[in-house]
Amino acid sequence: MSNLSKKPFIITIDGPAGAGKGTISKLVSQNMGFHYLDSGAIYRVIAFEANQKGLATDQISQITELIDEINIQFIGDKIFLTDKDVSELIRSEDIGKFASEIAKNEEIRKNILEFQKSFFKPPGLVADGRDMGTVIFPKAKVKIFLTASIQERANRRYKQLILKEKDVNLTDLFQRIKLRDESDKNRKISPLKAANDAYLVKTDNLSIKQSYEKVMEIIKSKIDR
Repeated sequence: MSNLSKKPFIITIDGPAGAGKGTISKLVSQNMGFHYLDSGAIYRVIAFEANQKGLATDQISQITELIDEINIQFIGDKIFLTDKDVSELIRSEDIGKFASEIAKNEEIRKNILEFQKSFFKPPGLVADGRDMGTVIFPKAKVKIFLTASIQERANRRYKQLILKEKDVNLTDLFQRIKLRDESDKNRKISPLKAANDAYLVKTDNLSIKQSYEKVMEIIKSKIDR
C-alpha cells in the first residue's frame, strides 16, 4: 500500500435497505481497524424516542428539540440511548418506517450533520447509509454503492425476521421495501442515489463473503494507487 493509505481517510458504503451495506461495512471497518458510522441507526434512535414520547412524524419542531436532549452512543456492536441498550428495539419495521419519514426533513438532517461528521477520526472511517458519498462525505477516498433487486432484499429480510420468530408476510415485505425505495429515491433532500464516482456492486448472487471480498478488492485498488 502507498503512503496515502497511512493517512486517515473515509470509505462510504451507500445503498438501499437489505443490500448488505451494514454487514459489509462492519466487516470492512474491522478489517481496516477503522471507526464505523451506521447513519441509519441515528435516525432510528431518534424515531424510537419520538415514538416513545407519542410524537408523530410531522411534529418536526418537537422532534428537533428532542434531538438536542438525547444522548446517542455507539459502543462496540451496541447502540445506547442514554443508558438504555436499544440495539434491537430500533430494528422493528415500524421504527424503520418512522425513521424513513423523518429522514426526509432538511431541518432534522442538518441537526445531526455534525454528529455524523464527528465519527471521522484517525485511523479512518467506514460510513454506511444512503447519502454518505453524495452529501455527508462527498470527498471520501473510496465510495461504494451496494444494491440488489427488491425481491432479493425482501427474501433476506424475510429470513432475518423468521429467525427472530416474527410473524411476517413476504408479499407485504416486498411492497414495504418497494415503497421505501421510491420514497428514498424521490425525496427532495439527500435522495438515495449513487455518487458519480462510486463503484456499483450488485449483491443479488453474492454471499456475504463474496460481497465483502469484492468491496475489499475495490478499496485496495483505490488506496494502492
